Amino acid sequence: MHILILGSGGREHAFAWKINQSKICTKLFVAPGNSGTANIAENLSVSPTNFPAVKALVLYHNIDMVVVGPEDPLVEGIHDFFLEDEQLKHIAVIGPQKAAAQLEGSKEFAKQFMMRHSIPTAAYSSFNANTIEDGYQFLETLNAPYVLKADGLAAGKGVLILNDLEQAKTELKYMLLDKKFGKASTTVVIEEFLDGIELSCFVLTDGEHYKILPMAKDYKRIGEGDTGLNTGGMGAVSPVPFADEVFKSKIEERIVKPTVEGLKKDNLPYKGFIFIGLIKVGNEPKVIEYNVRMGDPETEVVLPRLKTDLVEIFNAIHSQTLHNVEIEIDHRAATTVMLVSGGYPEAYEKGKEITGVDSVNESIVFHAGANLVDGKILTSGGRVMAITSYGNTYQEAIKKSYQSIDNIKFDKMYYRTDIGFDL
Repeated sequence: MHILILGSGGREHAFAWKINQSKICTKLFVAPGNSGTANIAENLSVSPTNFPAVKALVLYHNIDMVVVGPEDPLVEGIHDFFLEDEQLKHIAVIGPQKAAAQLEGSKEFAKQFMMRHSIPTAAYSSFNANTIEDGYQFLETLNAPYVLKADGLAAGKGVLILNDLEQAKTELKYMLLDKKFGKASTTVVIEEFLDGIELSCFVLTDGEHYKILPMAKDYKRIGEGDTGLNTGGMGAVSPVPFADEVFKSKIEERIVKPTVEGLKKDNLPYKGFIFIGLIKVGNEPKVIEYNVRMGDPETEVVLPRLKTDLVEIFNAIHSQTLHNVEIEIDHRAATTVMLVSGGYPEAYEKGKEITGVDSVNESIVFHAGANLVDGKILTSGGRVMAITSYGNTYQEAIKKSYQSIDNIKFDKMYYRTDIGFDL
């Protein structure tokens, strides 16, 4: 099979790394890819949201399957684009159709879906520029901290958690009237703050059946001890030590099953990953958000623990025979630590040379914001590389990741030294 992965981050490098191990895959392409995917696949410089350009390269390279990494092409309807095109409709696309992708594309849509299907989540209300006064009044009915979420896609940065009521009102004004997050904050969802510890549940579905992948916990904030600004993710751990069998069965019964059933009832065609962002409140799971693709950097700890051929799983999703596939998981823990550019998630410089990657032996280096230029690996984004390791315990794995990081250098490199600190 000829397979095309869309995307350019650490998640896509992890997909390429896993798919490359499959006997079913004979040729692998990544668009646009990065310096890591360049080593194991052919990079094609096409944007995942330029659908006509994607079509051209799919036809030119005789692609049989397209694996969609990021959310933007899914929310913009790439799966529908393939289904509606005579030349493309036979090709397997891993990712939901546009209507179902609204689970991530709109926070309000997701909240309404959860309410409709009795899926446990935080109480909420939505506001726009015309109802901003109602938004101020709603904030006054809540206790601090206050949670404000841009309704649309804001690259993982559209959620604010604030302790001060006046600051919350000011930020609501910035979001709705001053368009702080552009079109994404035309509508803002305000919800009650849930106090607990977060984790991520990853589900594969073919629209009829589902399989649950290993769970993971990621670390969103830039600073040690989970302080400072939100980022796309600074590290991750799998499995999650505090998710025991009883808690996992609650997640399956109360959240996973009603989600998959809800998609069917609402006629939302879904073939791909459902990423369920959860919080454990007391001993009860509640949904914070849905994403319609794999998380990053969680992919870099979940896929390394998957022993089953990923292409075999994707073929079963396409043919709606997922229930026939036995998913085998590595018992070892996997952890990843993200190396980022100095200044991230605010202004940072690009084009810094990265050295020492070749001398890492104990870990897997997944490239993210890094590109190959004249034979050198240069930084090209805020999150640069994810350093993933195995261990019999997460402590052993994390130690290996930090030892491997000692080999890697680039100007103003930063990483958190406390991944897993709260477990």
